[in-house]
Amino acid sequence: MASGGLACVKYLTFFCNLLFALTGLLIFLVGGMVQLNYAHYSNFVSDHIWTAPIILMIVGAAVAVICFLGCCGALKESSCMILSFAILAVVIFLFEIGLGFAGYVKHTGLQQLMESQFNSTMKHYKERDDYRDAWTLLQTELDCCGTYGPNDWDTVLTNKNHTLPPACCSVINLSEAKECTYVHAAKQGCLQKLLEILDSKTLILASVVLAVAGIQMLTILFACCLYRSFRRSYDHV
Repeated sequence: MASGGLACVKYLTFFCNLLFALTGLLIFLVGGMVQLNYAHYSNFVSDHIWTAPIILMIVGAAVAVICFLGCCGALKESSCMILSFAILAVVIFLFEIGLGFAGYVKHTGLQQLMESQFNSTMKHYKERDDYRDAWTLLQTELDCCGTYGPNDWDTVLTNKNHTLPPACCSVINLSEAKECTYVHAAKQGCLQKLLEILDSKTLILASVVLAVAGIQMLTILFACCLYRSFRRSYDHV
């Protein structure tokens, strides 16, 4: 039977494990929402950056599984399970720190990477249906035109009457003319608009990661304290 102090640490650890599990669920949901809502922009972002939402989902699922060890270890007063949980939680925590650092490094060069993807997809706009569909969706949803502006389409379409892809014009503007031209087209480029969206989501993601890291660190500390308490109890016995 655990003493009062040990029981207190045990239930605090169990409660923190539940919070830890919720952080895993939160990470999984954030990764899933990013993948679901912005996956169609993947042609304009480098592939190794777009794997981040998938990695987040995997980490979130792993956290939820690891928490099972922590909860069972706390309730059953198993020092082995608590130690296993603490080790795995530290590994996950360090992995998240590494992922955050890598994300920060990649974010500093995000504009250059995206500019390269924009230029590549625009260059092969005529040959590839998937690139045409991606540009149509991007320009329609963000109400933008070209990488930096409508002029970017001049070298791609090489037309004499300077018509643009219909997606460059909003439905209202396009209804006023038979073709989409510079007069009716959106003036802002798509690169800056997509960057603004990604930057805003990055701030939200950074806030979530900081909150998650705090809860996880607290859980690891309680798990270590509980492990020491269990070992002392067994030694006395």
